[in-house]
Amino acid sequence: MRTDLPRRLALLVGHNTTLRLRDPGHLISYLVMPMVLMLVFSPLYRAALPRGGEAQAVIGMLVMFSVLSLSVVGTALLTERTWRTWNRMRVTPVSVVEMLIGKALPVFVLLVVQQTVLIVFGAQVVDMPVTGSFALILSAVCVWSFALLAIGVALAGVVRSHGELAAVCDVGALTVSALGGALTPITMMPAWAQTVAPASPGYWAVTMLKAAVAGEPDAVARAALVLVAVGVVAGVLACIRISRGLKELQG
Repeated sequence: MRTDLPRRLALLVGHNTTLRLRDPGHLISYLVMPMVLMLVFSPLYRAALPRGGEAQAVIGMLVMFSVLSLSVVGTALLTERTWRTWNRMRVTPVSVVEMLIGKALPVFVLLVVQQTVLIVFGAQVVDMPVTGSFALILSAVCVWSFALLAIGVALAGVVRSHGELAAVCDVGALTVSALGGALTPITMMPAWAQTVAPASPGYWAVTMLKAAVAGEPDAVARAALVLVAVGVVAGVLACIRISRGLKELQG
């Protein structure tokens, strides 16, 4: 019944929050590793890019490791399949949308916390100039987290094992990050890479987060529209896939 909806959502969110907190390894590693790389590469970026070197080091590492966090997103759903509990959940009064919200909300919060901490670290330790407002930066972080969440859930509905998910996430993260300008500015990339860069969600994430840090709301809005569209498409595909039923993993 509708009156039970808040209670069901609270139970699902609480349960999945507990699962995430019991296994914080990925979150810790995806916080520590980009911080180390920011410190190591910021002098190089600063020398190569007299203007914007710090932002390239911080935002680039943030985007790359947030894409790697897709494995955390996918694992949150894929675990139910490996435990063979997903089909049992589907026969309860809980709807597909409720199940996805219960799974997704705790991971969404973790993604927002991860990116916010990295931006604060970049501003305070790497000396990245920040002229954008807190609201603008937080909005950009939430949009990118939403897109990542939707893509991760869609992936979890397609892959058949944790190994397959890890391979897709690792290869995808490097490809999306490299083509998106996370490792080097778009203007310094080969002509063919500059041409295909806008096809990468990482391109729009780097563009949006740099614009947010620089206080450019118009540029943030344009990139955010693209990422929201990507997230909506991925989310719809995930709901269709899950509503049709996910086959239990076989041996």
